[in-house]
Amino acid sequence: MTKQVKSKERVAEHGEVFTAEREVKAMCDLVSNMCEDYSKRFLEPACGDGNFLAEILSRKLANIKKNYRRSSYDFERFSVFAVSSIYGVELLMDNVIECRKRLFAIWDKEYKNVCKKDCNEQTREAVKYILSKNILCGNALTLMRVDENQQDTDKPIIFPEWSVIGGTSLKRRDFRLDVLLKVGEKPQDKKQKSIFDNEEDITKYLTLNPVTGEYIAKPIKEYPQLPYRRVQEND
Repeated sequence: MTKQVKSKERVAEHGEVFTAEREVKAMCDLVSNMCEDYSKRFLEPACGDGNFLAEILSRKLANIKKNYRRSSYDFERFSVFAVSSIYGVELLMDNVIECRKRLFAIWDKEYKNVCKKDCNEQTREAVKYILSKNILCGNALTLMRVDENQQDTDKPIIFPEWSVIGGTSLKRRDFRLDVLLKVGEKPQDKKQKSIFDNEEDITKYLTLNPVTGEYIAKPIKEYPQLPYRRVQEND
């Protein structure tokens, strides 16, 4: 059973208390269908060492295994797509590193169990790369990256959107997290505060849906689509 507290000092300094396994499972049960769908994206804004993300990934992989355990190729590609749908922000870098390792270990265990001799090292490197981009050290309140002292830097949290193309490739587009949180909203009254300093910033990162009048996010960078085993080549 995972400990809820690593040390009294961490609780005092950072308020770090991990959600118990029972509560994690109970909360995931409330959205069980989504947790089993490899394509549904999840973001945990204070992910710790990955209690929620580990449970969600385990459920996604279990469902993929149930449907594709007889095909190494199908299990491999859908399991990679499942990993690409999971995101986390965490203030403490040691937790970020542990979370990435934990999620990789969960994926790799099932990968070896299903694919056996068909396991591919390039695929393993692709999964590690995706986790390095999807699990980030940052401040979920200010939406900024942090330094080794947990102080905000001037760099916003940026996540890649991984879109499955043709069932075999991934298309990466990078978005600012603060921008993504504006999607679906309508332009504010000018008297209201905004995460952006001026109108130029808004039009740089957001555009309006001509039908609904709601914000749509603009990617800050787009990459060529690549076979899922080779996504790390876009770096």
